[in-house]
Amino acid sequence: MVDNPFGVPVGDLIRELRHRRGLTQVALAERLAEMSGNDGVNRRQVARWERGKRIPSPYWRNWISAVLEVPSTRLDRAAAVARFLRAAREVAEVGSVG
Repeated sequence: MVDNPFGVPVGDLIRELRHRRGLTQVALAERLAEMSGNDGVNRRQVARWERGKRIPSPYWRNWISAVLEVPSTRLDRAAAVARFLRAAREVAEVGSVG
């Protein structure tokens, strides 16, 4: 992860909070599905969020907030950090090509 003054990206935050609660990715996905009544989440989706391949939508951030007992505003800010870092990497990659 890149040190930045804005905070951690949402994937790192989800992983940290999940570990603190002693949950596996499977257990987190199961709790999300159970609480939301939506089985559209599984371990692979959680792994994508944690690796930064995907940023959870506001819908899933609200459920993650409930399951991991963290304010949704903290997840929203971490999602914004992830989007910022992704855009910065893309700009750096384009700049290094030319």
